[in-house]
Amino acid sequence: MEFTTIIMLVGMVAIFYFFMIRPERKKKRALQDMRNSLSVGDTITTIGGMVGKVVDIDGEKITFETGADRVRIQIAKWAISTVGDSAESPPQRR
Repeated sequence: MEFTTIIMLVGMVAIFYFFMIRPERKKKRALQDMRNSLSVGDTITTIGGMVGKVVDIDGEKITFETGADRVRIQIAKWAISTVGDSAESPPQRR
């Protein structure tokens, strides 16, 4: 009786690991790799929804330009949600 309980407990831990913990770690690692591979000229979208082009990278801080008026904003690296083609600029006003 005790042996089957231990096996079931180990099985539950394995299920939690493979369906919850491992995919979350993979997602975090991919996001960190994406943020570390940033370069000047990349188009980014922040977690707040701002879109712009990277003009400077200084350690954990990123400076990017938004829009035609060339406003520069400095943010932390962790605040970037997407890089590249998935970060589309908003439609232009007529």
